[in-house]
Amino acid sequence: MPNVQVRPLKLSRSKAEELLRVLMSLPDRRHRRGRRHDQTSILAVAICAVLCGARSYVAMAEWALRCSENLLKRLGCRRDPHSRRYTPPSEPTIRRVLQSIDAEQVDRALASWLRGLSGAEGEAVAIDGKTLRGAHRTSGGQVHLLRAVLHGAGVILGQCEVAEKSNEIPAAPQLLGSMELGGMTVTADALHTQRELARFLVEEKKADYCFTVKDNQPKLKQDLAEWFEPVVSPSGL
Repeated sequence: MPNVQVRPLKLSRSKAEELLRVLMSLPDRRHRRGRRHDQTSILAVAICAVLCGARSYVAMAEWALRCSENLLKRLGCRRDPHSRRYTPPSEPTIRRVLQSIDAEQVDRALASWLRGLSGAEGEAVAIDGKTLRGAHRTSGGQVHLLRAVLHGAGVILGQCEVAEKSNEIPAAPQLLGSMELGGMTVTADALHTQRELARFLVEEKKADYCFTVKDNQPKLKQDLAEWFEPVVSPSGL
């Protein structure tokens, strides 16, 4: 499957430093022997490559090879003691680290950084469920993810796997629990039109919400229809 067009990246020193600080909090489970690249820099390279459109390990490594010395330095890459040049991680190194890392931990750690990178203060966040094509659990069931996506920017703030014998409803507070949503609006489809989630967003996250109402909640739909029904003036009778 061909990769999408990979774009260059302009990353300020302050944003790069903030990214490295966030990633430093993640545990490195690799054996100390044989490490040539710091896990923090490997993850930083992979994340920035994905933001630029890379969709495979090979594309991430190729993106890193095209980076300037200055950007590799900002991303914490290793400096070769002989050539004195900054060396990006190779494709096998990127693959091994990404396959061993806890993806949910990375998502939670990156949420605030991604929001700041997009400049999306006050924007809306959509809760979006997606079944992964071709991905199956050991039981044979399909893998279903719930994601929080910024409107407009399309940046994924975080995602979590929905438990096999559950659904998206209990997964939503779990997904949004660690995110800073104050002053933002959370949108969702009719499945998430639940009192518990609305209360959680308003009281605990200090956010607004915009939910879809369909025929599966007839009383609520009727109440809204009456609320928004145009007022007929006496002269129109």
